Amino acid sequence: MSQLFYTLPKRLTVSPSPPLLHFNYRSSRTRLVCSKMPTESSPSPLTHSITIPSQLSQPVHVVAAPGLSESDFRCAVESTLFKQWLKNLQSETGILANGDMLLKQVLIQGVDMFGKRIGFLKFKADIFCKETGQKVPGIVFARGPAVAVLILLDSEGETYAILTEQVEEETGIQLKLEDMIDLTAFLYPSTGCKFFPSAGGCDEEISLFLYRGRVDKEIIMQLQGKETGLRDHGELIKVRVVPYRELWRTTPDAKVLTAIALYEMASKEELLPSRT
Repeated sequence: MSQLFYTLPKRLTVSPSPPLLHFNYRSSRTRLVCSKMPTESSPSPLTHSITIPSQLSQPVHVVAAPGLSESDFRCAVESTLFKQWLKNLQSETGILANGDMLLKQVLIQGVDMFGKRIGFLKFKADIFCKETGQKVPGIVFARGPAVAVLILLDSEGETYAILTEQVEEETGIQLKLEDMIDLTAFLYPSTGCKFFPSAGGCDEEISLFLYRGRVDKEIIMQLQGKETGLRDHGELIKVRVVPYRELWRTTPDAKVLTAIALYEMASKEELLPSRT
């Protein structure tokens, strides 16, 4: 399925990360204690004990699901994805903020590595209401933050959009931070100025940027149908160029439709800087 623009890997994030995107165990006074629960008939299950500021007297037990390796378990607990989730729970709008809820245990169920870093992390959290004892549903699929860019190119009176997921080396377009506009920054601060493609199902949050440029028609023709990707990794990706006026009918990708909506509304309210 063709998708709008491209999603930058985390190491290429173009906007300065807000404080919430960083978590430090020491600064939040969270302590990590490693332990194993001994048994006679089976291998000792992996466990961790974490103390978080919102419930200092009641540590959180983090447990590995059967079959999860020790290395994957350790990577999960020490990952930015897991740390950020813990911090979000204790933030001003987090479920643990007012002290009515208690996080008792976290079951790490699955870890998918992308090279040396975690790509996907799945776990289940046991959170209870202190007053009623009722459990709050807590299945988490963590992917973390990402950045995507809507690329619009003007050529001979027509505006074109690029449908690809590759970075500038693949498209041949050099993107500079100073030439981009953060579309999600126009949202109210209460939203976090991020786009959540699957709120409630995944923690992924995306910052949407806009890049507009002018190119010769020759460049448009060169981009159309260009094959990209790492052949030795089995990748074969084609670049598609479509007129912007047809973009909203071209793909069901949520990033595309959201970017169009933000761009159009920002244009309507004259929030975009004038072009020279």
